[in-house]
Amino acid sequence: MSSAEGSTAGAPTDPAARIRTFMTGWSIETTPKGDEKITDYNEHLPKGTKVAVTFLPGSDYRDTVRVAARLRREGFEPAPHIPARSLKGRDELNDFLARLRGEADVHQVVALGGAVDTPVGEFDNAMELLDTGLFDQHGIGKIGVAGHPEGNPDVSDEAIMRALKWKNQFAERTDGELYIVTQFIFDADPVIAWDKQIQAEGNKLPIHIGAPGLATIKTLLNYARWAGIGNSMNFLVRQAKQVHKLMSTKAPDGLINGLAKYWAEDPACGVERVHVYPLGGLRKSAAWANAVVDGDFTLNKDGGGFTVNRDIS
Repeated sequence: MSSAEGSTAGAPTDPAARIRTFMTGWSIETTPKGDEKITDYNEHLPKGTKVAVTFLPGSDYRDTVRVAARLRREGFEPAPHIPARSLKGRDELNDFLARLRGEADVHQVVALGGAVDTPVGEFDNAMELLDTGLFDQHGIGKIGVAGHPEGNPDVSDEAIMRALKWKNQFAERTDGELYIVTQFIFDADPVIAWDKQIQAEGNKLPIHIGAPGLATIKTLLNYARWAGIGNSMNFLVRQAKQVHKLMSTKAPDGLINGLAKYWAEDPACGVERVHVYPLGGLRKSAAWANAVVDGDFTLNKDGGGFTVNRDIS
């Protein structure tokens, strides 16, 4: 069972210190294709970092197992994606989980509907995966589930809330340690409003908020449109109107600064940690996150964000 405990007592009041503390324990993700570009994850990530492993539509789940096993060998905590609509049925799910446990010593996963419009088998959503009881049977007790601070263009807000309540009830009636991992978002205000809204509806699951890693504004816009990101991308649209800025690199410093303040000042804050989506590549995003945790950054004079001092190019 999981519960959102809010910010820790005695959270730093100094803006730089609270940003560092809030970013500590950040996670990131990789793909079965992306890992081919990484010689050794230790060159980029702190030992023990949680690394989600995506399941690409149309791929073989054994590819996800292979990457998870590599991450475990190199000293990291793999958290593979288990996409409901990409699996043929219970037998395939059982084999997938058995391989993850046996070959990669996986203890946590992220259960998702998946980026497939039409299910290839009997599963349609993460709730159906959870209801099989197979995660518990294979000793996988920590499970991430999807969160949508700005909604999902393919699912109604009412259906999203019903699913979230079901997942809370699942965490209450089982030994599963559930948490919410969200789509990436660009602005802190929608996250804060969403956190307060779902808490009012009874959510007790801690939130791992999705932050876009370092990428050009053009790349971020393309990903945001594909993912159906809402109003928080408006600032990108405004900047994109200045063509010369399209290829400039954008960091999520404003988002992190705003959420760190919320986390430190509001005891009811349900945001627990940051999950980085390396949209512009794992190397740059990891280098930026490492610099923030190390405190190697300068606060902007307007108080709205910060700039890392390292050359990340």
